[in-house]
Amino acid sequence: MVIFGKPKYTVVRVAKKKDMPSGLWVKCEDCGEIIYNKQLEENLKVCPKCAYHFTLGVQERIKTLLDNAGFLEHDANMASQDPLSFVGVKNYGDKIREDQNATGLKEAAVTGEGAINGKRVACCFTDSRFIMGSMGSVVGEKIVRLFEKATNAGLPVVIVSGSGGGARMYEGILSLMQMAKTSAAVARHKEAGLLYISVLTNPTMAGVMASFASLGDVIVAEPKALIGFTGPRVIEQTIHQKLPKGFQRSEFLLEHGLIDIVAHRKSLKDTLSQLLNYLT
Repeated sequence: MVIFGKPKYTVVRVAKKKDMPSGLWVKCEDCGEIIYNKQLEENLKVCPKCAYHFTLGVQERIKTLLDNAGFLEHDANMASQDPLSFVGVKNYGDKIREDQNATGLKEAAVTGEGAINGKRVACCFTDSRFIMGSMGSVVGEKIVRLFEKATNAGLPVVIVSGSGGGARMYEGILSLMQMAKTSAAVARHKEAGLLYISVLTNPTMAGVMASFASLGDVIVAEPKALIGFTGPRVIEQTIHQKLPKGFQRSEFLLEHGLIDIVAHRKSLKDTLSQLLNYLT
């Protein structure tokens, strides 16, 4: 019979699978949803399922919040030095150069002037991709100069903070003194009767939160942003107690009166515009 004459093994040829281009999909860090990258960008990098707000870089923030009329950057060429010749797992100078190449930024903060729905403002954006958006001597100096220029020009100030690093340990006391320095600049701006709106994004922590980020006349935060001085895990390990659900998140802080508004990224520009119109 024919069946007994067939070869013992049959060779099956499988078509070669085409490579899937990388970077097309991203996983939500909160709910685990797999999102098409283009859809995420069209939604201002907000998860369509759980409304988790992904991190935005400085240029994305400028594009999202400021009018198309343009952004005039201040102190664009200021960059950090290595005053302590800091040596660690990675040298400070090497870390700065790596983050400059990765982000295209000179420093973690970009300052300048722009307009929000036609209202001229002095503004600053910090980028958590650059040494976690931490505040060294250059970041502090740029923010102080921004407030001084705004005070002289009679402009309101809007700062969008995203810092998980606080004061920059690589610079020691030179970094820590920026907390008092920026706070003093904010105080002089307020004494001139001018408005300062602080916008907190995920995360805004440590020395940044303990200085200029918490001193706004109005404090606005994006949903579910982690905001505080030290993280909840460190606090739990220190006090040996379980913290309340949602502790240090925007909604928790709003409920306890530590911030004024929680605004979705899609409505943030209009929220800032209304505040500027009402309060200036």
